Amino acid sequence: MDFERKVLIGMVHLKPLPGSYLYNGDFGRVIEHAVNEAKKLEKAGFDAVMVENFGDVPFPKYVDKTTVAAFTVVAKAVREEVSLPLGINVLRNDAIAAYSIAYAVKADFIRVNVLSGIAYTDQGIIEGIAHELAKLRKLLPSRIKVFADVHVKHAYHFGEFEDALRDTVERGLADAVIISGKATGMEVDVEKLKKAKKISPVPVIVGSGTTYDNLPKLWKYADGFIVGTWIKKDGKTKNDIDFERAKNLIELAKNLRSSYV
Repeated sequence: MDFERKVLIGMVHLKPLPGSYLYNGDFGRVIEHAVNEAKKLEKAGFDAVMVENFGDVPFPKYVDKTTVAAFTVVAKAVREEVSLPLGINVLRNDAIAAYSIAYAVKADFIRVNVLSGIAYTDQGIIEGIAHELAKLRKLLPSRIKVFADVHVKHAYHFGEFEDALRDTVERGLADAVIISGKATGMEVDVEKLKKAKKISPVPVIVGSGTTYDNLPKLWKYADGFIVGTWIKKDGKTKNDIDFERAKNLIELAKNLRSSYV
């Protein structure tokens, strides 16, 4: 992906997968829904798509083999039907599963919620997984990039933001950092985003709360935007993607690119 032109990454929130509490028994429908959502993003003009097991609540810290197998099948279907760069995020913090799936389906990047440090979350204490991921990347070398959250959403953090960012990049070896609001769909703290952009040696991505109204304000402080909630019908996270909302956001991004040239 060309971060020089700033990228918009659209989310595909998966329906509950086999093995999760809310799974309804229709795996074919899970696959079909994911592919349809990804196609909407491609048609709207997004630069990339990221697939996430959003429906698998309550999330474990690390997923089981059933989830890995099912997620891989879904991701492969999306890869075969959509030509956009593909990302994988396995909630809550299973970077090993995410990289393994990405490697198997030839995806382009993964998102890691806690690469370095610790986070206090609704899943309990989550510890950084940078060492384990680095070992896997050495064992299975690829072009897959690691996009890592700094002070991830839905969590409490007690270290300084600047220190966490530097550790994520310098000691965790992240290829890009993600800065989010406090929860899914919540706008990022602009001052924190500015600080990240100032000190980060790698691309800075907004991880939550991007909307049609605030994109112009955030544009110059980030290199990319992960968008999920706003492009859904009525702007509600659990709804399907609204193609017109997605298309309108991309049109705005095109205008912003032209304005900042």
